[in-house]
Amino acid sequence: MFDLLLRGGEVFLPWGLVRADIGVKAGRIAAIGALGGAVAENLWDIRGLTVLPGVIDTQVHFREPGLEAKEDLESGSRAAVLGGVTAIFEMPNTRPPTINAAALADKLTRAQGRMHCDHAFYVGATQENIAELPALERLPGCAGVKTFMGSSTGSLLVEDESGLDAILRVITRRASFHAEDEARLQARKSLAREGDWTSHPEVRDDEAARLAVARLIRLARRHGKRVHVLHVSSAVEMRLLADAKDVASVETTPQFLHFAAPEVYERLKGRAQMNPPIRYESDRAALWDLGINQGVVDVIATDHAPHLLSEKAQAYPNSPSGMPGVQTLVPMMLSFVASGRLSLARMVDLTSAGPARLFGITGKGRIALGQDADFTLIDLLAKKTLRDADMATKCGWTPFDGFEATGLPVGTILRGQIVMREGEILDPGKGEPLRFA
Repeated sequence: MFDLLLRGGEVFLPWGLVRADIGVKAGRIAAIGALGGAVAENLWDIRGLTVLPGVIDTQVHFREPGLEAKEDLESGSRAAVLGGVTAIFEMPNTRPPTINAAALADKLTRAQGRMHCDHAFYVGATQENIAELPALERLPGCAGVKTFMGSSTGSLLVEDESGLDAILRVITRRASFHAEDEARLQARKSLAREGDWTSHPEVRDDEAARLAVARLIRLARRHGKRVHVLHVSSAVEMRLLADAKDVASVETTPQFLHFAAPEVYERLKGRAQMNPPIRYESDRAALWDLGINQGVVDVIATDHAPHLLSEKAQAYPNSPSGMPGVQTLVPMMLSFVASGRLSLARMVDLTSAGPARLFGITGKGRIALGQDADFTLIDLLAKKTLRDADMATKCGWTPFDGFEATGLPVGTILRGQIVMREGEILDPGKGEPLRFA
């Protein structure tokens, strides 16, 4: 007798795809195999569908508190589960920023009964809270420490080497870094051409990224600490990080794998602006070759960072950087699979097993007995054109508007509860804080 029985699907187990039934009891996977004689309170015949471990997006900005006109914890997590995402890590550059225990507790309280997916919140590093970071990174519901080495949205910034050195001296968990060199960013501001978004990757050039990543690797090795480099966008970073797997893990985004400058800026204008920027075809090729095909990239996340279209319509450089992405993560990755650029096994490692392994998330990341019953159900053959109008995010748009996706999420199951089925939210507000080893 199971609480939930998924019958007749293709299931992605740690060794590959297998036709099997899955029985769930008390929120965990209780049986995998031929369960023809089993009965369940809730039966879902999923013949023709594929069951993946729940997809985890380890970089989103849900803007609450302080910027709720762009997004909030409810709307962002609604977009997540509609897109097949079962868990997220949310970033600290809110208003006020998440830089102390009270701010973290406030976010966790806001999430109760409102967030539809499981969640953890980063604590932001500042010059003032370094001594507190070892205690903060260990608090329940904390995803770890996030450091902005270069300025972006919000006020968080640790730009000098002494501050970065002090952070790496005291932390114990893997910490995440926005790696751009602030001095170079400031020195190149004058290169911005008004109204010309093609100048964005010139202002925030790959040398700014290289300088920051090289510094981070050197200091991580000095202190024997684990670092995670967020949204890697350039060939030069990827080459550096290929030789730094002893200390550094690597994230990139679907945007960097799909778009290239200058075409994307000419077509999408402000919608294409993010930090670090979408770069050139040679950079995209390196992300695929070194990053994806040769294994340097450990996780794919979206850097979901919504802004309103009215804000995005301002002339460059006054337009804000950031774009939504959590709802389109799964269809974009499945489209890479359908086109032959990516195997389904590599996708699962990048979006489920990899995040759980890197960050020590308990009970997530693979389909196995005793694990949390988190599943992303997909139809590998379904096709749909992605549209602004279908986005649940408050900003109401996607950079992938008009793209025909092949492979779609049709169900999101969280600890055995069917949260989303065929585009409808069935069991809202069931998200809980993630647990870490």
